[in-house]
Amino acid sequence: MSVPLSILDLAPIRPGQSVSDSFAASVALAQHAEEWGYRRVWYAEHHNIPTIASSATSVLIAHVAALTRTIRVGAGGIMLPNHAPLTIAEQFGTLEALHPGRIDLGLGRAPGSDQNTMRALRRYAAAADRFPEDVLELQGYLGDATRVPDVDATPGKGSHVPLYILGSSLFGAQLAALLGLPFAFASHFAPDALQEAVAVYRREFRPSAQLEQSYVIAGVNVIAADTSAAAQEQHRAAKRNRVRSRLTRGLTVTDAEADLLLDSPGGQHIQHMFRFAAVGTPAEVGAYLDDFRRYADADELIVAHQSPTTEARLRSVALLADAVPRR
Repeated sequence: MSVPLSILDLAPIRPGQSVSDSFAASVALAQHAEEWGYRRVWYAEHHNIPTIASSATSVLIAHVAALTRTIRVGAGGIMLPNHAPLTIAEQFGTLEALHPGRIDLGLGRAPGSDQNTMRALRRYAAAADRFPEDVLELQGYLGDATRVPDVDATPGKGSHVPLYILGSSLFGAQLAALLGLPFAFASHFAPDALQEAVAVYRREFRPSAQLEQSYVIAGVNVIAADTSAAAQEQHRAAKRNRVRSRLTRGLTVTDAEADLLLDSPGGQHIQHMFRFAAVGTPAEVGAYLDDFRRYADADELIVAHQSPTTEARLRSVALLADAVPRR
């Protein structure tokens, strides 16, 4: 397999860590990814989740871009209905001016939060319905001709920051195809519609000024370790951590209790989120990703390294880089 590899980083806050520790780990991850030949590192907008620090996504991108040299840095993604398109155009126009040719802007329509947090963000319930129009408005601000009379993005106008449509359903696939934009499928946590969505996107794609041919990025979980046993143990720890963040409502649970919860109906949902997971030695992970790339019909893989410690995550990034040739 020869395929571009990228990284999705949620800036996880590990047990016993501070937010500052999380950001330091994200910088180290991006610097190592740059050294090891990854194409890009993306950060996702989430809110009101105590284990994720990437909520102020554009600020984190600016910090990481300033401490790296060549790797592309961007959003995977900005949840556009949470924001005015003009604001996002100004933020990413600023980032592009500071770090020319290195900034990506992936766009999603989910809230990245719960209902109470949506209200705190001043997001109204029907905001997602305007997502296609908001993408076009944003595209105009970043291009040469605004779609809103007498309103330009400064910075932003003429920057042509590349846009990507993120999704986990046929809606995102159809929109990306209609607009002629790259499509990134969130199969690292929403695996069900992957093949159907990619097929729809490929079939309906229309070339655009940004993109002549369809381009698919597929998300996949990875834990690479020096031994299969070590990788499997990290995988169990990652799933236990997901249980603690989603099912226990702040209560402290033992590993044994977390395992019991994984066997519950709620836990089965978490197990399903890890459906696409390459876990094992570099050779095992490389073989899995080769099969996954063909299954997903992907041009690029964006990897969520799920190792539960910073040290193990950096080791996973390095082992994967050695195992998979990039073109």
